Amino acid sequence: MKRVIVSADDFGLSEEVNEAIEIAHRDGLLSTASLMVAGPAAADAVARARRLPGLHVGLHLVAIEGPSVLPHDAIPLLVGQSGQFPGNQLRLGVNYFFRPAVRRQLAAEIEAQFAAFARTGLRLDHANAHKHMHLHPTVGRMMIRTGLRYGLRAVRVPMEPPEPLIGAGTYSDSMGSAVLRRWTGLLRHQARRAGLRTNDWCFGIAWSGHMTADRVAALAAHLPDGLSEIYFHPATAKNALLNRLMPTYDHQGELAALCSPGVRAGLAHGHATLANWSA
Repeated sequence: MKRVIVSADDFGLSEEVNEAIEIAHRDGLLSTASLMVAGPAAADAVARARRLPGLHVGLHLVAIEGPSVLPHDAIPLLVGQSGQFPGNQLRLGVNYFFRPAVRRQLAAEIEAQFAAFARTGLRLDHANAHKHMHLHPTVGRMMIRTGLRYGLRAVRVPMEPPEPLIGAGTYSDSMGSAVLRRWTGLLRHQARRAGLRTNDWCFGIAWSGHMTADRVAALAAHLPDGLSEIYFHPATAKNALLNRLMPTYDHQGELAALCSPGVRAGLAHGHATLANWSA
C-alpha cells in the first residue's frame, strides 16, 4: 500500500513562500508544512495557517543557517550578533557533539523553538530540521526529547531510496548518498524508541529545489510501498533572501508541480493515497 504526505519546508521564511504554501494547499496537493518559528515571515505564516484548518503544521527546527529564537547574548556560542546560525555543517556538527557548553545552549534554543511554536496555538503535527540537521545524533536526541514534552508525535526520516529516482529519470547514485541513507537508521531508531511515527521513505533530497511537475509525475509511478513524504520548497517569486540562500532553486516550478493535474494523475495511476502524519 502506497501512502504519500505532500509537504513544504521553510514556512515563515518569506511571504512569497507562505503565499505559495497557501495556494498549494488550497488549489493543489499540499497537506503539510513545516514552520520556521523565527523566520522573517513567521507571523504571516501563522496567520495563514489559522485560516487554513486543513493544513497540518509542524516545526522546522533551525540549528544551521537560519534565525534563532533566543538572542545572541543568550546563546553566543551558537549564533552571531545578527542572531543567525552559521552555515558550516561540519564545524557545527563537531561543536554540537564535543562541546558541553555548546550543547547546553543548543538545548535552550531547541526548547525556545518548541515553546514559540506552542505560543502560536497551532497543533504540533510533526518536527524536522532545516537541512536535515536532526540527523546529527545530538540535535535529533534533543529535538525528540524536547518535542515529546510539547506533544510531538511524528518525525521526518530523510531516507531517499535511489531506485524510484533512477526509474523516474536521470539519476546517478553516489557514495555520499549511500552513507546518508545508512546514517538515517540512527534517527529512525531514536524516534521509534521514543514512540514517534516516522515515514518509510522521503523524496526531495537529490532533486531539492528542482521538484518539477514532470519529475514528480514520473516519480509517482515508481513510489515504493509504505509511507513516503515528498517535500517541496515552493514560492510565488524570488526575493533577495531566497536568491541569497537558494540561488539555483526553481521555487515557482515547485509550486507549479504542487498544483499540477499531471502529478495528481500520476499519484492516482500509481495507486498512491494522499495521507498526513496522523492518518
